[in-house]
Amino acid sequence: MTYKTIVIDNVAKAKKMAAAVEKKANEMAQNGWELVTFSVTTSAKAILVFRMQGSIQDELPLCSEKETVCQNEVDEITGEAE
Repeated sequence: MTYKTIVIDNVAKAKKMAAAVEKKANEMAQNGWELVTFSVTTSAKAILVFRMQGSIQDELPLCSEKETVCQNEVDEITGEAE
């Protein structure tokens, strides 16, 4: 899975920060990136974390480590089935 981080500089007002995050998220989405999370620093900067949309991780079933049936499904998706 591929991740990318972007820093938005000094946006001290919440509405302006929200607009800047939204603008960057929409911009990145046009290039296949999905906003995963972001964090605001004490210096009023935001760190946005994106991942490439449509990655293999999006297709994997959610399951516990003890479920062998689920592991077989993961193996089939990733091409590791015997």
